[in-house]
Amino acid sequence: MTTTLTSDFTPMRILLIAYEFPPSASPQSLRWAYLSRELHRQGHEVHVLTIDLGGSTPGLPALPAGVTVHRTYPGPVRGLVAMRRRYRERKQAPAAASVPSTTSPAAAAPSRGGWKHRVSAALQRVGEHLWFPDLRGEWHARARVRLDELLAQLQPDVVISSHEPATTLQLGLRAKKSEFRWIADLADPVLAPYTLPRWQDKARKLEADVCNLADHVLVTTPSARRLLIERHAGSTPITVLTQGFDDSKCLPIGHVDIDPDRLELLYTGSFYRFRTAEILLRAVLETPGVRLNVATIHAPDELLAASRRNPERVRLLGFLPHLDALAWQRRADVLVNLSNSDPSQVPGKCYEYMGAGRPILHLGDDADDAVANQVRAHDRGWVCPPESSAVASKLRQLVQRRSEGRLEEGLSLDREGVSEFGWSRLAGQLEQVLRDCCVRENR
Repeated sequence: MTTTLTSDFTPMRILLIAYEFPPSASPQSLRWAYLSRELHRQGHEVHVLTIDLGGSTPGLPALPAGVTVHRTYPGPVRGLVAMRRRYRERKQAPAAASVPSTTSPAAAAPSRGGWKHRVSAALQRVGEHLWFPDLRGEWHARARVRLDELLAQLQPDVVISSHEPATTLQLGLRAKKSEFRWIADLADPVLAPYTLPRWQDKARKLEADVCNLADHVLVTTPSARRLLIERHAGSTPITVLTQGFDDSKCLPIGHVDIDPDRLELLYTGSFYRFRTAEILLRAVLETPGVRLNVATIHAPDELLAASRRNPERVRLLGFLPHLDALAWQRRADVLVNLSNSDPSQVPGKCYEYMGAGRPILHLGDDADDAVANQVRAHDRGWVCPPESSAVASKLRQLVQRRSEGRLEEGLSLDREGVSEFGWSRLAGQLEQVLRDCCVRENR
């Protein structure tokens, strides 16, 4: 998507502090990969201070050459992980070159688990007791030194902190104390339900400092905005800038194995204690003519067991690179979303789902369910109570509708209806926040 620059356009020099940035494939990494790309397309100079994660991750959105990434040593633990990633990539390169291009992503990327997952979880538990707010805090000392160098060298018009982790907010406060304009992007509040008791006081103070000292705060949901206002009632403006979808005109086409003779459901994302697959699995196994496809980095035990017992009904795609996941989303019959225990949260994949142009089946019908409200408001699919009998009944109905060629009847699935969530539009909103911040500072 090309942006036309007016004669009075003044480019800004932006320094983004983002621990999560490609080759990380986390939602916050994807958010700033897309926003950095769009800001660059708008004509701005974008620099990114991030960690050296080592190696590469296939299937992430391509960054323009003009986005300058400054990588730093992440700390002793993640530094070892980076070394291992580079070694593994060098070792696997000859084998990867011999794999035919038609190989299914599912065959090349099984769901991750076993001893490696347990070791990683153990390191995370140790790290969260040693560093604030967790293992990623080991980056702070090295990032602080590099930040000071970049601030002196670049003299950016504005600094942006991408949270999580809270380390980036600590660095943003440092930039603010050096009299640079600072915007804090909060994926979640700093003081969250999962914050360890030992760090809660520190998290509460840091969150308060952000809400009182930043020039602007960004959040992804209205509920997060309300929470921060209730907690701190600071004078800093807080703007909702949601997650989004890639609204480029040309999207890559990946390998997708879809059976035209059955209703193909697709779920992409993670599972947690507050977001399980049990109800969906029971409903799928009760409904003939349905297959559930799941793309996740770590499949829970009940999903693995169901796949082993019923491979023709439950198919695990493993970890799909981001662009491959988007290709699957654009081809599946129905995209499934599971509600969180906090119904006000909207997972980033829900915006990807809306941009995919396929019907959405959302399991969750709380009065405050933000995803249910979005699906209904934009006519993107159906909302169903999270009960196995209700879900099975809805699936039987969808199988029948599909067989009659009217699966999409009554729905509005074009991109124009959800264009407000395209990354180019969201970057336009962000640009206005950046300019307003600079104007206020210059008054």
